[in-house]
Amino acid sequence: MSAIIIDNLTKEYLVGFWPKRRVRALDGLSLDVRPGEIFGFLGPNGAGKTTTLKLLVRALLPTSGTAYILGRSIDDFSVRQWIGFVPEHPSFSDLLTPREVLDYFGRLFGLAQYERRRRADALLNLVGLEPGVADRPVGKLSRGMLQRLNLAQALINDPRVLLLDEPMTGLDPPGRRHVRDLLSQLREQGKTVFFSTHILSDVEALCDRIAILKRGRLVECGTVAELTGSQRGQMMEMVIQGTLSDVARQKIEQWGGAFFQTPVGVRLHIPAERLFDAVDVVRQCGGRLVSVVPVRSTLEDLFIDEEESSSVDRRERGTSGKAVRGEDRPH
Repeated sequence: MSAIIIDNLTKEYLVGFWPKRRVRALDGLSLDVRPGEIFGFLGPNGAGKTTTLKLLVRALLPTSGTAYILGRSIDDFSVRQWIGFVPEHPSFSDLLTPREVLDYFGRLFGLAQYERRRRADALLNLVGLEPGVADRPVGKLSRGMLQRLNLAQALINDPRVLLLDEPMTGLDPPGRRHVRDLLSQLREQGKTVFFSTHILSDVEALCDRIAILKRGRLVECGTVAELTGSQRGQMMEMVIQGTLSDVARQKIEQWGGAFFQTPVGVRLHIPAERLFDAVDVVRQCGGRLVSVVPVRSTLEDLFIDEEESSSVDRRERGTSGKAVRGEDRPH
């Protein structure tokens, strides 16, 4: 059984005064999240990530499509007992202390007083809120402390599925490391973590799989290695000592390669299928091969290339006049 199934989920809003127009924030999203994995949900601002998470917890109602969590429809109210939700912008009473906030959420889940106190103490320690902070009014906490409290409240019911919207926001580097370690521990306990973020280094360090959303549509889904590996194809980096002749440089460019002069020699990028040809060219020039390693692209490279391709596509569609943007489509 999948932990989360998102089936053709679509959300449209009516905006403007007169005439009103429809804006499609989410456009037929379908995803399958496996039990016990950390799944990264990525995309630029306005891509539809927060809308998706709010639909999953029924803070918003979909225009069409549906979703299932642990085999139950999100329309089933009982599914909420299995979910922990971290909103992007937490809203706690400034007068309550973190300990009182956790007690309040524990009451919502029907926990007995002793169990609420036990879990609150354990969670405050788990997220790194010390006793002095745990009894301080929320209004006097820093952004990072509020985010730790936000994560603690999502765990008060010992959920099987965690839905986190930008959980690293406001945390300093040690705090981000602490939360990364915590999410890894939760995965080891068999919990499923579905989270959105803009911090790509956290995604590369944590996620089993990722999905990339653009303008409400799914454009990529897979492991980090699959997406970054397929993004540029198989390229190899050669480091050589010596110089390349003009003829050698022309051949490398014809093969789809590129070269970069460095203080110690030349760094050469070449398609894997032309690697041995490039080695022969280097030897003919009297160069010495220092190293050969695969070129590893990053998620940032993938984002930039996707954005550039989207911009080109939008320009071409705009020129032809044949495209209909998602927000302009009829309901």
